[in-house]
Amino acid sequence: MSQSQEPYKYEPLAFLPRLIFASRWLQLPLYLGLIVAQAVYVFLFMKELWHLISHATEWNELEIMLMVLGLIDVVMISNLLVMVIVGGYETFVSRLRLEGHPDQPEWLSHVNASVLKVKLAMAIIGISSIHLLKTFIAIGNLGAEGGSNYTVEGVLWQTIIHVVFIISAIGIAWTDKLMSSAASKH
Repeated sequence: MSQSQEPYKYEPLAFLPRLIFASRWLQLPLYLGLIVAQAVYVFLFMKELWHLISHATEWNELEIMLMVLGLIDVVMISNLLVMVIVGGYETFVSRLRLEGHPDQPEWLSHVNASVLKVKLAMAIIGISSIHLLKTFIAIGNLGAEGGSNYTVEGVLWQTIIHVVFIISAIGIAWTDKLMSSAASKH
């Protein structure tokens, strides 16, 4: 008897693999929610930009620098959102089918969960760096009466957390490299 003539076998749980695979679409509302969050960041950016423009003549260079660093921070968080939305959807839900599109991000052609983890870790380090830089600039009056809102302990903890982010990213990248070299040997 050929395969096409095999008698039908009843499998009570035959739908289960298809159901499990289709469950990936439950992530779609999460990615759509992140798009809404990005719109909020665009609104925040425009509000802060307007605040900078309208007060630029009243502020000193330090205040303007802190405001610009805040704008850069918003942009970096927005970039992180784009990586999570586009990379996560492409990796875990469905292909975007952007091959040959002139605006396709170069990293998207080789995105997978490992690449996404490393890129996200690097973006988080970038965001943390901006926050730490803002803190270092703002603590000029640290300890002075009526000076900075920062404490020595707070700055120390922010620095420690930033170093932990860096060590974690190095660990993720190193683990990813070990796994990819082990996979290439097989």
